Amino acid sequence: MLTFYDKNGKPIAYLDDDNESIFLYNGSPVAWLSDDTVYSYSGKVLGWFQDGWIRDLNGNCVFFSDNASGGPAKPAKQAKPARGAKSARPAKGARHARPAKSAKSVSWSILSNDSFFK
Repeated sequence: MLTFYDKNGKPIAYLDDDNESIFLYNGSPVAWLSDDTVYSYSGKVLGWFQDGWIRDLNGNCVFFSDNASGGPAKPAKQAKPARGAKSARPAKGARHARPAKSAKSVSWSILSNDSFFK
């Protein structure tokens, strides 16, 4: 299980053992990975997973994992909350076309919280 932390070091979400599904700690499924692309369940491209970072469509850092390299300075990690019971994953919508990747930024995204998934 890979945990994703926000710019304050708060654990926001985790990658399930299937290495594809992303859940919030309350058990809500919010996104899925295909290669290095992060999709909402409606099929919308949310960003990229690269070098242990989830980046937004502008290349800014949204979340970091334990193995993140590069990017902005990482804060101290807060304790992980207990995971809630996982809700059923919705059906995956048709994937939208992937936009070109933006250059990697060393800045934090303003979406560095669970609003990234909305």
